[in-house]
Amino acid sequence: MAKQSGIKIVAKNKKAYHDYFIEEKLEAGIVLTGTEIKSIRAGKANLKESFATIKKGEVFIHNMHISPYEQGNRFNHDPTRMRKLLLNKIEISKLIGQTKEKGYSLVPLSIYLKNGLAKMELGLAKGKKLYDKRHDAAKKDAQREIERAFRERQKM
Repeated sequence: MAKQSGIKIVAKNKKAYHDYFIEEKLEAGIVLTGTEIKSIRAGKANLKESFATIKKGEVFIHNMHISPYEQGNRFNHDPTRMRKLLLNKIEISKLIGQTKEKGYSLVPLSIYLKNGLAKMELGLAKGKKLYDKRHDAAKKDAQREIERAFRERQKM
């Protein structure tokens, strides 16, 4: 997702890739108030402890923090309120089946502006065990060592 294609990334959930195996990604719109979109355009959003749930055939995002807009006065919003996500019925029914039967979770991966509209990238994720996290860390360390050795060799 590059800025050249009309997309500006506002916030990323880096912890999601550490804690989960992301099986599938999908794009969802977000229902926001006027001051919330102004805060997002200013880059004041955070996805750290957020999660998504499905209730009565609708998808909601919880604990997504959008800072109050400075010039918003009495029209400001609650920073961590529950917000509705916009998806097709087919996508929602597919997500319901996968989260119920296979033990998957819905994890927000990023918020971005696409042609002036706020969008969220949701990931269908399966939780990692502690040994999976250790394995990923060991793999990352090994890759870093290989790159370091390669750079030292090129200097010679």
